[in-house]
Amino acid sequence: MMTAAQMRAARALLGIDQKTLAELSGVSLPTIQRMESSDGMVRGIVDSLTKVIEALERAGIVLIADQATSPGGGRGVRLKERETRS
Repeated sequence: MMTAAQMRAARALLGIDQKTLAELSGVSLPTIQRMESSDGMVRGIVDSLTKVIEALERAGIVLIADQATSPGGGRGVRLKERETRS
């Protein structure tokens, strides 16, 4: 659904801190901190994750999945797929 890196990048694009994201989403600050410290995909209770994603979307963030196009325009960031070495 969302990686910890996407979550941190979304906050950076919005210029908000973890406390503000917690307030916008109705999720506790320790929960936001745990989510952002996950490796890879954000781990947590589905309800909490849904609240965070909805808050980010309300604020103007569009989450882009791997291999997905982003035809809506607007500014954003995406990591290039890393090259594998043989």
